Amino acid sequence: MTSDLPESLAVIRDDFLALDQPDRLQLLLEFSGELPALPEHLKDHPDLLERVEECQSPVFIVVELEDDAAQTVRMHATAPREAPTTRGFASILVQGLSGLTADQVLEVPSDYPQMLGLNDAVSLLRIRGMGGMLARVKRQIALKRVAA
Repeated sequence: MTSDLPESLAVIRDDFLALDQPDRLQLLLEFSGELPALPEHLKDHPDLLERVEECQSPVFIVVELEDDAAQTVRMHATAPREAPTTRGFASILVQGLSGLTADQVLEVPSDYPQMLGLNDAVSLLRIRGMGGMLARVKRQIALKRVAA
């Protein structure tokens, strides 16, 4: 099952699993600092982003599908700097999912957040929040494909 992960997500997973628990948490915090800013066309349109209710912190995401045969995914997210764990999870998904095809993203296992080996480092609630982000990404892709 994990061998079916797209390379971008497999590399991130492997980077986490190669570390001991304290260093995994440090890597998550590094991802937090790498969350890309929203592109210009979204900055003034918060109405285009969806709140991830599963997260305690105010996290908002949007998925765009490029107009190509593969429907390349571009994920965008915002999360407050005061919530570095949640922001780190958002960054992992933005970096790991953007550039994949819609089909590849839809096939990502729902338990990907548990594959990072962070269950002992962060609360189950935060792991569920990342799962909620992934579920909403998949739902947005499915809805956009129907509308296309």
